Amino acid sequence: QVQLVESGGGLVQAGGSLRLSCAASGGTFSTYAMGWFRQAPGKEREFVAVIKWGGLSTYYGDFVKGRFTISRDNAKNTVYLQIYSLKPEDTAVYYCAALQARQITVARMRDYTEYNYWGQGTQVTVSS
Repeated sequence: QVQLVESGGGLVQAGGSLRLSCAASGGTFSTYAMGWFRQAPGKEREFVAVIKWGGLSTYYGDFVKGRFTISRDNAKNTVYLQIYSLKPEDTAVYYCAALQARQITVARMRDYTEYNYWGQGTQVTVSS
């Protein structure tokens, strides 16, 4: 059983930056693809980014446009999401998730239903 704990959210002005962290425990972190999703009130959960096991392959949601960077430190069992140039529309609860599958397509990694474990989420609020 894998436990995921996000941190780093908060209230920030438009144009600012945040780094979200997700600490994992209870599993072999380096065997999981790690994803970030977000969900705004009244909207569906949205794919933000995913990073594969070794950290060399990353994929992003269509809206990202270079403002988000996902990274991982397997020695620290932690995945990060750096967000630049925050916009009010980035306001949401951000979740990290772990996916255990060695053979999986990018399309499936973008699908939140494929993920095995989820954190509790961290709120990001961007004021205009």
